[in-house]
Amino acid sequence: MNVIVAFAGIILYLLIVVAAAEDYTTDCSSLLMGQYICPDPAYDFIDPKTQQPHGCTEKNVAKVRCLAADNIICTETENSTFYREMPCKWTNGYSFETAMLLSVFLGMFGADRFYLGYPAIGLLKLCTLGFMFMGQLLDIILIATQRVGPADGSHYVIPYYGAGIEIVRSNNWTYKLPQDDW
Repeated sequence: MNVIVAFAGIILYLLIVVAAAEDYTTDCSSLLMGQYICPDPAYDFIDPKTQQPHGCTEKNVAKVRCLAADNIICTETENSTFYREMPCKWTNGYSFETAMLLSVFLGMFGADRFYLGYPAIGLLKLCTLGFMFMGQLLDIILIATQRVGPADGSHYVIPYYGAGIEIVRSNNWTYKLPQDDW
């Protein structure tokens, strides 16, 4: 009798394990956090030239490959990988380190502004010796705090774990939002 109960228990356990191992097919764009890893750890998604994800667009988004959890199959690709948009900083090749070095050593001649694509201000700095060195000092501060960037609207190329600054602003919409329990 005990042998039959033990045998039935083993068969029931095997049925549960086999049923749990079936793949689940779904639209992976609707997966919740924790059901996928984005970006896929096996995928090298950082472009070494720009230090941003491959395919970063001027809209500051890039499609990166993500990996769904075990036994989840995506309908888009018919495997466990799918693509999702990820925020990035579009760069056009202007180096933060180069801009800083030009500002410190040649800023009185406007080299930093010429490099960043501001030829009118660069010419003014060249003719006035960096606005009597006050413009050079101001530009060193503005470039170091990344308030002045390339003229085309792109971001600096900064090493991936470098001195990137994320500006957080507060205004009437973000300062105090009424809560339900007020």
